[in-house]
Amino acid sequence: MATPLNINEALLQEALALDDQANLDSLVETALREYIQRRKRLKVLDLFGTIDYDGSYDYKQQRHQT
Repeated sequence: MATPLNINEALLQEALALDDQANLDSLVETALREYIQRRKRLKVLDLFGTIDYDGSYDYKQQRHQT
């Protein structure tokens, strides 16, 4: 899908220099993948502290059961 983008040229040049991407398309695709991964990790971090844990689970006993 061709999409015209208005991106700061200095940012593009710096990103190209840092990652040695062959072209602009692969650079933008890599940036989007990294953005998505980061946002997903942040959503997981938001879950910390929201799950109630009663502490009655005995993982040592569970390991020895087969």
